[in-house]
Amino acid sequence: MQTNQVIKNIQVSGIRRFDEAISDVPDIIKLTVGEPDLPTPAHVKKAGIEAIRDDFSHYSPLMGFQELQQAASTYFHQKYALNYAPSEILATVGATEAVATALLTILNPGDGVLLPTPSYTSYEPVVEMAHGQVIPIDTTHSGYKLTPAILAAAINQHQADHLKAIILNYPANPTGVTYSQAELAALVTVIKQAGILVISDEIYSELTYEQPHTALATLYPERTITINGLSKSHAMTGWRMGFIMAPQALINEMKKTHQYLVTSTSSISQVAAIEALTNGFDDGPQMRAIYQQRRDYLVSRLSEIGINYLYPAGAFYVFAQVPADFHGTSWQFATELAHAAHVAVIPGSAFGATGEGWFRISYAASQTALRDSMNNLALWRAETMSK
Repeated sequence: MQTNQVIKNIQVSGIRRFDEAISDVPDIIKLTVGEPDLPTPAHVKKAGIEAIRDDFSHYSPLMGFQELQQAASTYFHQKYALNYAPSEILATVGATEAVATALLTILNPGDGVLLPTPSYTSYEPVVEMAHGQVIPIDTTHSGYKLTPAILAAAINQHQADHLKAIILNYPANPTGVTYSQAELAALVTVIKQAGILVISDEIYSELTYEQPHTALATLYPERTITINGLSKSHAMTGWRMGFIMAPQALINEMKKTHQYLVTSTSSISQVAAIEALTNGFDDGPQMRAIYQQRRDYLVSRLSEIGINYLYPAGAFYVFAQVPADFHGTSWQFATELAHAAHVAVIPGSAFGATGEGWFRISYAASQTALRDSMNNLALWRAETMSK
């Protein structure tokens, strides 16, 4: 059967493909998918349960309930000094739909989208679905951070490629790096000169450890599309609750894309989200403290074992280097680690060519799982090094 050629050329993400490939390994400890092991806060679950009992199960307005828009406006202003009116906030089916809706709305065929790499797996396929072109920017020689000089060089090199936007994700998946206010301000200077849009995916904004998160739209509000949600901040991945925040003219166009993709997000999830945003201001910081303890434990153990890594300033991942004495790809390393040590991580190649030679460890897992996985890794490394 003949189907859409763009879709035919797209694969299921490397994260999911690898996770599925090793799921049948006996006693496997999964440090793969970015899935918080912590529960949704009890007061948020209670609100969702009450919504079900009250038969709150009908379509919502396309943009989401006005009470939710107001709650999001207040929450993100108090958290990050963002100044979006309720009408400039669109409730989406998770941050994933938010990214897709934004890209499908702004891109014309052939438009170029700058993307620092390695990067999360969802961006490039959606750009391709919109018949745009991804222009990767290699950050491996700058500490896996985009710098003004590197960005300016990429813009100058691709002036003929109909540059429309840049995607920034920070704290970053898979690397865990993030940006200070000064670093973002320096990037904004270059971005303003180019006149391009920014899709700023800040879904991990609650999970920054050494410094507060700076929202890009506080520096470049006129052309920033902010993506956020409750999956990471409130452990609500399954509730599928995201947000697009952008200037009114852009939101008005994205509303149409959103309607024809999903109509609206779950009414029950929206009720739970109103509770999370209104009465769950401190839920995220409590989870962050737990993740920080896990991060500190994990990097300490990796150092003891002799595994090099990027020090993660945010999110809940460690991007670690495949040992130099392993002769193979990151996919082969992760496969062998899964079968020999019963520890599942994600090969760096899942995040693009610049991720090769690395692997991602998720510490959104219990302390017991982290301890057992590091013990297994240490034993396996000792055995392989002695051969």
